[in-house]
Amino acid sequence: MPRYTVHVRGEWLAVPCLNSTNTIEWLGKEAVRRYMKNKPDNGGFASVEEVKFYIRRCKGLGLLDLDDTVGDALEDNEFVEVVIEGDIMSPDFIPSQPEGVHLYSKYREPEQYISLDGNSLTTEDLVNLGKGLYKIKLTHEAEAKVKKSREVIERIVKKQTVVYGITTGFGKFARTVIPNSNLRELQVNLVRSHSAGVGKPLNPERTRMLLALRINVLAKGYSGISLETLEQVIEVFNASCLPYIPEKGTVGASGDLAPLSHLALGLIGEGKMWSPKSGWADAKYVLEAHGLKPITLKPKEGLALINGTQMITSLGCEAVERAGAIARQADIIAALTLEVLKGTTRAFDTDIHAVRPHRGQAEVAFRFRSLLDSDHHPSEIAESHRFCDRVQDAYTMRCCPQTLITGRYHSCKLYFTHVGLNFSLKMVFAEREETISGGNFHGEYPAKALDYLAIGVHELAAISERRIERLCNPSLSELPAFLVTEGGLNSGFMIAHCTAAALVSENKALCHPSSVDSLSTSAATEDHVSMGGWAARKALRVIEHVEQVLAIELLAACQGIEFLRPLRTTTPLEKVYDLVRSVVRPWIKDRFMAPDIEAAHRLLVEQKASAGFWLVWEVAKPYIEKYRRELIPESRPISPTAFSLGSLRMSADDSHDHRHQNEL
Repeated sequence: MPRYTVHVRGEWLAVPCLNSTNTIEWLGKEAVRRYMKNKPDNGGFASVEEVKFYIRRCKGLGLLDLDDTVGDALEDNEFVEVVIEGDIMSPDFIPSQPEGVHLYSKYREPEQYISLDGNSLTTEDLVNLGKGLYKIKLTHEAEAKVKKSREVIERIVKKQTVVYGITTGFGKFARTVIPNSNLRELQVNLVRSHSAGVGKPLNPERTRMLLALRINVLAKGYSGISLETLEQVIEVFNASCLPYIPEKGTVGASGDLAPLSHLALGLIGEGKMWSPKSGWADAKYVLEAHGLKPITLKPKEGLALINGTQMITSLGCEAVERAGAIARQADIIAALTLEVLKGTTRAFDTDIHAVRPHRGQAEVAFRFRSLLDSDHHPSEIAESHRFCDRVQDAYTMRCCPQTLITGRYHSCKLYFTHVGLNFSLKMVFAEREETISGGNFHGEYPAKALDYLAIGVHELAAISERRIERLCNPSLSELPAFLVTEGGLNSGFMIAHCTAAALVSENKALCHPSSVDSLSTSAATEDHVSMGGWAARKALRVIEHVEQVLAIELLAACQGIEFLRPLRTTTPLEKVYDLVRSVVRPWIKDRFMAPDIEAAHRLLVEQKASAGFWLVWEVAKPYIEKYRRELIPESRPISPTAFSLGSLRMSADDSHDHRHQNEL
């Protein structure tokens, strides 16, 4: 018999349907009738007939025709929402879909798997799992380790040994021994009481990342979770059933307790849960709709699920990947701005950067040469100012290799290590048949890494905003004021620059390290904490602002090109210009600018599915690599010095450019 899960005014109702020829209107009325039946005042209605409503799918929010039959319009166990006319949505109401629902309505269940052993997961793998590109399975080695670890816990329970978190209470209650008859209740109570987070829920990608990372840590075989329970968790992930996890509430020591407790709460069938099929609904209904059963926790399993820093780490992995992507593309945007402002490439000479043995600095300088070298890519713009009277450029252009490198993700290696580490208070060592309480759950060093990452990547926006000022200021750019004709009648990029300045200023406050703070919690048992959750969240916010500022600079630089026509820039930069013009037309007179900024922003953050590269980087990368191959043939040995610098060495003549000829 078909059954539908219907949402009415914040409540979820299971409505069976004996006849598939019943209409959508009948389904709505039956749901309202059941809703009224559960309310002492009938929900404020005299009768079902007086209620006016419309019905929409939870997935995609498509409106349904009231005259269609349920058999024709709906799938069995589909989730729908009855919207009563005249209702005003409460600001606290959990929507049936997360933000960006248009993206998730396109979700397709993946066919490929990633095998987890607890040690091999990379940040790139984790981000792809977050995007829903893969399902998860365990390696045979991981399964064996999990089984052995669980055997230790079973022996502890059987012998009634007093062990923290297994047969005792938690935190201040560590000395309270719990009888065997209450051990399962102990674990459920732990999850319920610790589910005390607040704020918006994590979006589906971040929830998938967090869940995948927790599975990866459990696969190491140190937590004591049973293989049966871990396989249930994997089934939930593979069905994309994602618990409601508020973003705030972790102090980042003894793990991300509140977020991971909300994760576990959904797994046991309580709280809210989201899936592409259902939207937000009660967890028990979402699991049932996917043929899954709530997890029944065994001794120690609640603690195993919630004791770790997977929120800090999963958000941190996203931050590392996004920081790396925007840092690479910042080089390209800065090179385009330098070209528009008629700068010189002499500051990127190989020998200058060989003196300071910094791998990243040399690589940034190399990219500038590869994009701007007039000998490889003739530039009519560069030729036009060969004999100008300027000797050198401002720091925002001349010092790009030295300053842009600070935005590189220095903590990347740290995070590659951190992804595979175990974070559990009570670790189970099967070989020793022993459990030991330690402190691997503490989030101090990922918090420090993320604070530093935020400070470093912020510099990309800080220097970008100064270049936007140079582009918009006619006394510095020799271009029309604010990059528009008929100035006064038109304001051009005036306020776009203000937006960039506002974002940079906001970043300055966000870059204050959260990890320098600590507050004692849990009755002074947890007397030093990392505040890593805030470090991760604000790092992502800083990166988003950086992406937006660079999107504005990209638009401004392309607009500057318009005033230098018919002159053309180098081939790779023309390709970047063409990419931007494929989504944003030239600025002839004032128009609504926000959509243009958003379109440019998408070019920086969206990836081409077939290549996996961000769009602006994808356009320029072939020219950068071709330049590298032409200068350093594979048959030519690379000196250790050149390798350590991370720059493929070239002679001084190779890096010579005709710009600012009087500098020679």
